[in-house]
Amino acid sequence: MKRVVVLSGAGISAESGIQTFRDSDGLWENYRVEDVATPEGYLRDPEMVLDFYNERRRQAFAALPNKAHQQLARLEQYYDVKIITQNIDDLHERAGSSDVLHLHGLLTQARSDRNENLIVEIGNKAIHLGDKAPDGAQLRPHIVWFGEAVPNIEPAAKLCETADFFIVVGTSMNVYPAAGLIHYVPDTTPCYLVDPKAVTIHRPITILQEKATTGIYKVVEELIALAQD
Repeated sequence: MKRVVVLSGAGISAESGIQTFRDSDGLWENYRVEDVATPEGYLRDPEMVLDFYNERRRQAFAALPNKAHQQLARLEQYYDVKIITQNIDDLHERAGSSDVLHLHGLLTQARSDRNENLIVEIGNKAIHLGDKAPDGAQLRPHIVWFGEAVPNIEPAAKLCETADFFIVVGTSMNVYPAAGLIHYVPDTTPCYLVDPKAVTIHRPITILQEKATTGIYKVVEELIALAQD
């Protein structure tokens, strides 16, 4: 079975009502990046940072997977589908995708603020000051903040090297190291990019300049037709 590797970003979840950070109405408008998405911000005001991500968790749990998430899950009937996402929600999983690699962490998980490898499942529960990890340290969101290493970038790069087809959806390709993953995709691999905004990619690629729900449907239909030939 051929492999489809998908790199998804905030644009795919935006259609489920989850605000993006970088649009004009995004969350960065109300919060300084330095305050809520850096280790230094957490040290300065851990309660504010915990509350910020508690709200993100509530919002994510109120959202539902959209047709783009569902179409990518449908593609598993025809291909070995590996999803690499920059998103911290679990909408891909709730849509039925079985193999999702989260580059920037996951809202449904927390970790010790002393040991990044001590991760616990919290579901939709809030994290408060005084909530402890098994090692006795404060629990913090299992989110990769600016200035922190991205542990899953190497596994993601290895997946990209194995792609028979590669799909980029809902990302500006401006955030590194995730944006560099396309350079690991073999030169002969057909690539698709779905985004309503103009995105420049320096390699042969089929661009669908439209929203995720309509663009992904078209890509999935094309790939299914190829699989059935």
